Amino acid sequence: MKAIVCAKYGTPDVLQLQEVEKPTPKDNEVRIRIYATVVTPSDCAFRKADPFMIRFLYGLRRPKYTILGVEFAGEIEEVGKDVKLFKKGDQVFGMSPHSFGTLAEYMCLPENKAVFIKPANATYEDAAGFCDGAPTALTFLRDKANIRSGQKVLINGASGSVGAYAVQLAKYYGAEVTGVCGTTNLELVKSLGADKVIDYTKEDFTKGGQTYDVIFDAVGKSSFSRCKDSLKQRGAYLSTVPTLGIMFQMLWTSKMGGKKAIFTAAGLQQNKENLAFLKDLFEAGNIKSVIDRRYPLEQVTEAHRYVETGRKKGNVVIAL
Repeated sequence: MKAIVCAKYGTPDVLQLQEVEKPTPKDNEVRIRIYATVVTPSDCAFRKADPFMIRFLYGLRRPKYTILGVEFAGEIEEVGKDVKLFKKGDQVFGMSPHSFGTLAEYMCLPENKAVFIKPANATYEDAAGFCDGAPTALTFLRDKANIRSGQKVLINGASGSVGAYAVQLAKYYGAEVTGVCGTTNLELVKSLGADKVIDYTKEDFTKGGQTYDVIFDAVGKSSFSRCKDSLKQRGAYLSTVPTLGIMFQMLWTSKMGGKKAIFTAAGLQQNKENLAFLKDLFEAGNIKSVIDRRYPLEQVTEAHRYVETGRKKGNVVIAL
């Protein structure tokens, strides 16, 4: 089968299209023909081992898992003899956050992992797309910020993969949402349900005099110290980027009774329950996928380069 192999850390050029052995499912596994996956900032981070701590988790000198990719959608081609939940021909989607492997024509996963029947109203690209961004946004807003109806929420980076779903989820939970993005993405963010949109090239949201219950920095471009005065007394600042600053501020503010700084490794906390919840929201029309560009498997290198520009809107899909 064809797969993108990452045998060493480095620039997008380390990604090589190769023929590798087609995997054979174990008794409790399904083999999935991958039709869509995505390239995310996290994929780029794992490819180049930046931050360095990635090496301690996924290989000190070279990648432990040479086929990258976490999110997927496809069709079950074969099932192990003990599999009960799926059958050949089922259209599925899901995530493989611990062993990766979706940048390939086929992959195997245990049936009890994050694998679900694809929503009937979702294309393969849609299903792979909302697996990127929506689970992270859900973990931060619902689980960490305890978002509630009537709160004022600001999403910084509202047009990115996490931010685009954060806007939709915050609206689902009944919040008043302000999105921050660049000029070219204002209409997109409005279409996702934002009540107000701020063009960061023309206005600094921290200088507008508004205060929020939650400021979610979905791109890690701000800081708690900069946003503190824009938080209400018991407000929360959330960041998706694990800087030393946010780690120190999280420790410090956890001991205080007022404003909080929060980071969490959302990618390691994803489970079947989260994806099941998001699947229901998609089927009900409460969230939609936001797809920026599509690339064939042969152009994964170009997809990585585009994602690293930091200018993508929503998801970058690889169609196999």
